[in-house]
Amino acid sequence: MFSKTIVSKIIALIEKYHPFTFNLKYFQITISFVMLFLLTIALMFGWFSTRKIREIVIEDFNQQQLMLAKHAASQIENSIELLERELTLFSLSPAIQYSEKPALLNRMNITFLSVKYEGVKEIKFIEAKTGKIYKVMENPNYVIEKCDSEDKKFLKWAALPSNKGEILFSEIVRCPNTPEENPPKLIMKMVTPVWQVSIDESHPVATNLFSGALVFTVDVTYLVGKVAFNIRSGKTGYAWVISNKGIFLYHEEKSFIGQNAFEARKGKKPTIAFTRINEIQREKMLKGEEGKSWYISGWHRGVEGEIKKLIAYAPIRLKEKPEPLIWSIAVVAPISEVEGAIKTIHFQQLILQGIVIVIILSVGLFINFILVTWSNILEKEVAKKTAELRKSEERYRSLIENAEDIIFTANLKGEILSINTFGKNFLNRPELEIIGKSIVEVFVPDGEILMASIKKIFETGESQQVIHKIVVDDKDFWFNTNLRGLKDEKGNIYSVLGISRNITERRKLEEQSYYTEKLAALGTLAAGVAHEINNPIAIILGFTDILLEKVPQGSQEYEILKIIEKHATDTKRIVENLLGFVRHKEHQEQLVNINECVDTVLEIMKNMFVINNIEVRKFLQENISFVKVDPGEIQQVLFNIINNAIYVMKGGGILTVSTKDDGEWVEISISDTGCGIPKEYRHRIFDPFFTTKEVGKGTGLGLWVSYNIVKKYNGIITFVTKTKEESEQTGTTFIVKLPVAKDQTRGTKNA
Repeated sequence: MFSKTIVSKIIALIEKYHPFTFNLKYFQITISFVMLFLLTIALMFGWFSTRKIREIVIEDFNQQQLMLAKHAASQIENSIELLERELTLFSLSPAIQYSEKPALLNRMNITFLSVKYEGVKEIKFIEAKTGKIYKVMENPNYVIEKCDSEDKKFLKWAALPSNKGEILFSEIVRCPNTPEENPPKLIMKMVTPVWQVSIDESHPVATNLFSGALVFTVDVTYLVGKVAFNIRSGKTGYAWVISNKGIFLYHEEKSFIGQNAFEARKGKKPTIAFTRINEIQREKMLKGEEGKSWYISGWHRGVEGEIKKLIAYAPIRLKEKPEPLIWSIAVVAPISEVEGAIKTIHFQQLILQGIVIVIILSVGLFINFILVTWSNILEKEVAKKTAELRKSEERYRSLIENAEDIIFTANLKGEILSINTFGKNFLNRPELEIIGKSIVEVFVPDGEILMASIKKIFETGESQQVIHKIVVDDKDFWFNTNLRGLKDEKGNIYSVLGISRNITERRKLEEQSYYTEKLAALGTLAAGVAHEINNPIAIILGFTDILLEKVPQGSQEYEILKIIEKHATDTKRIVENLLGFVRHKEHQEQLVNINECVDTVLEIMKNMFVINNIEVRKFLQENISFVKVDPGEIQQVLFNIINNAIYVMKGGGILTVSTKDDGEWVEISISDTGCGIPKEYRHRIFDPFFTTKEVGKGTGLGLWVSYNIVKKYNGIITFVTKTKEESEQTGTTFIVKLPVAKDQTRGTKNA
């Protein structure tokens, strides 16, 4: 629960403060690379650290070996210096310079006792004037013998005045007294001249004569071995010493002592090149340099094989002039000695690296866990929002596509960018002929009005409302278009949304209402006129009736009065019919004998027939079935059709009205002998406000109203027409069919 809280807070912080558009995939790749980079850095750091530690430890170890070598070299040099000092002091003794016996032998014994622990095996004095040799050694302790060739050579060298005070170091050779000893004993002789330069009681004045040569026979193996033997580098490291000729003076491998170092190794392990140690010996050690390095050996303390060893070497300087005499001591140890120590450090470092790697991996996994959790939350949220957006888009698309309005968008140039299905269907054009086309070309003929409004929106940002006309397939439609600018995130208008609503019917109803009100006013006016006419007609009829009573029948005046009475009566009937036609009655369906309606209308329009020289032919079926209608409305239908027939029969014609009944339908047929309806107008006959009459002579509503009245009673109204292009006998016949009323009593009407 606590971890979930922590994760939730971390995710909230990431969502709130991440400064860039977050791509989880790329971020996970980045995290992986970062982790890989950190791990690589950690491993490289560990590797470099281990290597550096190894180098440091090796360097320190080798430095310690160098210190050991330098210390050992210093010890050996001290021993040689001690011997040189003893030899020099001994040569300055008057007893040895003047061969004062037995003081000579005593002095030799004393010196031997002081230097024998430094490896001096014997002391010889080669007397120049007698050629005798006085020799002191361990056992027997005193010998006098003759010079051999080597002694004579020493004596010759010592006799040279230029060598006065010098010490000669002879070649190192096996001890001739123990030729079979293994390891061999190597000896070196230190020779110094003896001149009579000291004074004592017996020789108060120095003669400066040459007396002979003093010789120390030094066990070199002992001299260097007492120092090198005690050197231990690490657990198994040791020291070895070579002479200026490359001869092993001391070595842990005893068989090497006395052998040439280059040849001894090769002889023991011919398969190993020993190039590096040979180069070190040749280029460094034999030239008196000190240093540190490594080389490949073939053994170490009984263990054989290629073993890498660390070596530190220091020179042992026996003398500098006239020619330097330098030995070299090396301290060596297998590098495994160091690596053993490094392993512990390396192990500790591996543990530390492991902890760091575990921390890095843990942090990386934790971050990935956070990201995956966040990603899952985001995915769910995105899926939810996407579903909502898809539903919203579908609703929007459905709304747009199913809207019974033309919905479109246009740019500043007036090019249509989109349009809904209703718009395409209404305009009866494929999409290719609309999209990208100018609104002036598509919304004909008032596209310019829309274009001007679109430009104004781009200029002012204010929405516009336009009422305009669209002609489609030669039909006029009126639209109310609302135009609104669509803005981007910066508030700039990038297109205009237009919603065009078809207001043709409303506009027609408005016009119809206008004409209906006009007709109502006309009816009121006609009723008033009829009322005003009725009054004088009543007076005329009243006075006519009085005069008829006073004038004898058969007289001329009587006949004149009868004519006046007849026309007055006809006028009264016409006025009454007119009043009955124009007076508003409430809609009331009733069983109607259609023949009566025909007679009423024909009677009302009788004068119009006379005025227009039209002959009326009437063929009404007797006992015709009743129809259930409002008789006033049916009379209006007949009046409209007959009125149109009168209009088209200019100069006279024949109007034929007939009725018939087939048991299902009552049919009214009204034919004229006019010019017929041209083909281009036939499909628009019943459209509202369509008329071919001159302006002011027709509203175009008569047939439209008749059509709607007939349809209201489930009837049918059709027409048949022929023009002079189609037939010699021109004219139009309107046929109105009304369903027979079921609950009726068949009426009668004379034809």
